[in-house]
Amino acid sequence: MEKRQQMKEDLQLFIDDQKNELYSVSQDIWSRPELAGEETHAHDRLVHFFTQDRAWTIESHYTLQTAFRASWGPVGGVKGDPVLNVGFLCEYDALPDIGHGCGHNLIAEVGAAAAVGLKAALGNQTELPIPVKITVLGTPAEEDIGGKIDLIKAGAFSDIDLVFMAHPAQQDVSFLPCVALTEVSVKYHGKASHASAYPWEGVNALDAAVLAYNNISVLRQQLKPDWRLHGIIKHGGVKPNIIPDFTELQFYLRTPLLKDLCVLKEKAVACFRAAAVATGCEVEVTFPGPEYHNILPNATLANLYENNGRSLGMEFVEQPANFSGSTDFGNVSSVLPGIHPFFYICTEAFNHTKEYTEAAGAEKAQSFTLRTAKALAMTAVDVVCCPDLLRQVREDFRLVKLRETR
Repeated sequence: MEKRQQMKEDLQLFIDDQKNELYSVSQDIWSRPELAGEETHAHDRLVHFFTQDRAWTIESHYTLQTAFRASWGPVGGVKGDPVLNVGFLCEYDALPDIGHGCGHNLIAEVGAAAAVGLKAALGNQTELPIPVKITVLGTPAEEDIGGKIDLIKAGAFSDIDLVFMAHPAQQDVSFLPCVALTEVSVKYHGKASHASAYPWEGVNALDAAVLAYNNISVLRQQLKPDWRLHGIIKHGGVKPNIIPDFTELQFYLRTPLLKDLCVLKEKAVACFRAAAVATGCEVEVTFPGPEYHNILPNATLANLYENNGRSLGMEFVEQPANFSGSTDFGNVSSVLPGIHPFFYICTEAFNHTKEYTEAAGAEKAQSFTLRTAKALAMTAVDVVCCPDLLRQVREDFRLVKLRETR
């Protein structure tokens, strides 16, 4: 225990020593916001950060054009090998128009800070139960494309044993139930005609879109309280005196559990097809994007994180606010144990607003951001130093996976 505490103190001192460089990384990303899949500057800035220490092995443009991988420690890490591979994730894509309104610049900073802090604490790895490898993955396109899902498919997580990241929000909380998500694209094809001279010759695709939107609104009355479906009419016609022959809608469907998503999909598709029947239109219903899974909790990691966070001054709320957001980290949590806490950055503003963009770039967010990185790295220290905790983390993962599929 004394050795473990010393490691925790060492990593705190190292992160504090690196605070100016870490803030510079965050500011560089915040000041040049890039959309999902286009994060070339953020990619290069983070690669440069890790390149400054030659002990890291860097793979830029790893699998995806704006992803990267930085590794330190002994070669190995495939499950079963005598190496424990600890992963940290960095996100860095921004939102259209408002920039870093979800604070992904801070997620990148937390991941980088926690990784270098843990490396400093491990030193030459003497007295550890098992050799430790650290892997940092730059995971782009969370807001749109689901970059982590592509990385999973490419095997980027296959040699990682457990994974850490943290997301800025309005409070410190070790777990929020991010929900499963799928995107639906609906296209109606009708027949154009003059809307005043001979409307009877037309088949109105806008009527189908409006009926579909209203069908969905009515469906909400019979949905479970924590199910969500919301959308827009992307294309509704070109001119009032032309009966629209094409319309397009885009909807998001969300449920707390992945297994419930198929039920909601079936109900929504029935609403879309009914509108086509009523208007005589043809309809295309597709699911263009990947499904985001709900995050699986890990009680052992959450308890360790809270204990470490409290030692640093975090105040965890007993009943966190409800949250119905979605993240591709949910998919990661389905394939290996991990933790995705949320952290306070000295603002009451909500994510995905201009006010939150300002807060994510403010200097006063830094102490909270680095405190979170320390808590993550300290939690990693607990697990790498104690085989019993590692076994419990893995058992928690097994049991939650089993429960989710029932």
